Amino acid sequence: MFNSRYECKVDSKGRLALPAKIKAAIPDSNGDQLILRFGDDGCLALYTQVEFKKLLHQINSLSDRDPIQRRIKRGFFESMTDVELDNAGRFLIPKPFLQRAGIDKDAIILGVGSFIEIWSPEKFKANSIDDQDELSSLMDQYLS
Repeated sequence: MFNSRYECKVDSKGRLALPAKIKAAIPDSNGDQLILRFGDDGCLALYTQVEFKKLLHQINSLSDRDPIQRRIKRGFFESMTDVELDNAGRFLIPKPFLQRAGIDKDAIILGVGSFIEIWSPEKFKANSIDDQDELSSLMDQYLS
């Protein structure tokens, strides 16, 4: 499980180093291959092989005969790429992904259970809950 928030830097080549705790949570059986895709609300989503296969199974179950489901499949496969961790725990974020997420030098990495979100600080601030009372109220509303 991935959790916690980390403030990180993207180097001039577009590489991002995963924090040690995030890297340690990636199963050894995963190897160095991860999948990066456009996430929700303007972030990037990073998946291990196992978690991505769960999502892929859902996408592959969509009908090739239905025009809306074909569009979903196209959009899904267009919005992803394989990335590889180097020995230092870094991976290259392709330029179109950085641009889409609005990430320049600073990035926020957020572990959200089964995957990792990568945010620009501005988009993260606009899509997060700072007030713990608000969070408690929303949790009461949606988890009860």
